[in-house]
Amino acid sequence: MSFEKLGLVPEVLTAIDALEYTKPTPVQAKVIPLVLDGKDVMATAQTGTGKTAAYALPILHLLSKKEHKEKSKRAVRALILAPTRELASQVGKSVEAYGKDLDLTSAAVYGGVKFTPQVKKLEKGVDILIATPGRLLEHIKQESVNLSKVEIVVFDEADRILDMGFWAEVESILALIPKKRQTLLFSVGLSKSVKRLSEISMKKPIKVEINNQGDLAKKVKQTIYVCDKEKKCELLSFMIGTNNWHQVLVFTKTKQSADEVGSFLEESGLKTLILHGDKAHSQRTKALKDFKAGTIRVLVATDIASRGLDIEELPHVINYELPGDAEDYIHRIGRTGRAGHEGEAISLVCKEEKSVLKDIEKILKYALKVEFFKGFETKVWLDKEASKNTIKGRIERSKELKGKSPNSILGMRKKKANDRNAERKETMKKRKENKGKK
Repeated sequence: MSFEKLGLVPEVLTAIDALEYTKPTPVQAKVIPLVLDGKDVMATAQTGTGKTAAYALPILHLLSKKEHKEKSKRAVRALILAPTRELASQVGKSVEAYGKDLDLTSAAVYGGVKFTPQVKKLEKGVDILIATPGRLLEHIKQESVNLSKVEIVVFDEADRILDMGFWAEVESILALIPKKRQTLLFSVGLSKSVKRLSEISMKKPIKVEINNQGDLAKKVKQTIYVCDKEKKCELLSFMIGTNNWHQVLVFTKTKQSADEVGSFLEESGLKTLILHGDKAHSQRTKALKDFKAGTIRVLVATDIASRGLDIEELPHVINYELPGDAEDYIHRIGRTGRAGHEGEAISLVCKEEKSVLKDIEKILKYALKVEFFKGFETKVWLDKEASKNTIKGRIERSKELKGKSPNSILGMRKKKANDRNAERKETMKKRKENKGKK
């Protein structure tokens, strides 16, 4: 299928052709026709699958079909909500690029930057508004934006919006939007909160599911290196230096860890910048710009960058610490191996993170390759699981994980434990019987 067959207006087709979009991705091929048909859509898709274009292209098409009266001020007709300033900025740039030949205006508003310039832009009137929930409510309170004319609302990364605690803000925003509208919801998974959001905001939504999380992750070479917690910084620096890697994205679990790791790498002679929520927007923007340009070798970030960072040829992602939420592992490694390029994801795992690793494998539905880096071996690990790290063992374990829910996996483990106990008791019984015969 081609974009032409989807029936998009010529101006949009010209724009995406200039961006060298050859054919629709699976999520685009399924979602675009539904949006053009006016349906509410609830889509589950991973990062890097082209979901921004899946909703932005048909929105531009639909809005361009309705003429704007020159004398009247432009009203917000499409609202796109994003969880972070990075994603909001990225979506804003995409919408601008896709609609450059159309008589439509757009703006992205988010926190961490000056308020007044955003107010001035909104006062001129915009057709499409991309916003983070918190900053949008600030503008609503200041009466610099009006949502009474919204025809289409999009929840981009709905799961992350709710995970970040924006439920109250979302409810407040929905109360200000006309009930007669089209709603599009994009999420990585269907958590209870996402399902609840769909129930209160959508009418008979059509569900679209793209890619199993494990299948998408298989496109990236994944390796687990077991390491003592106190040796992680040293191992990280050694790996980057000895392999002569020049563009590495390192993920940490907390801001404090990001600062500590960043300082260690900088002192080790590796040009490094740090990206987390406490950094000013200008610092974060500069860090991303320098990293993309290759002027710094390492970017150390918390999970704020796992969904909003888009670098086509990023070769290496390293999890200095595994994420608190196993699903975030997918988002992190999804920063590499994009647009058909090769990518490698490495995780440094200590004994305290064994349970998180198992949760990740449950989502992937296959076992990950576990190795010991020469010179950084650790004696503390799952010795009983050592046999499972052989090729045969990993295959067997993957078969066990495939198609099983966390509850069934837990039940399977309990069954195995009961079987071992029963076998042990039977062995002891036979030994007693043999001893009695003697």
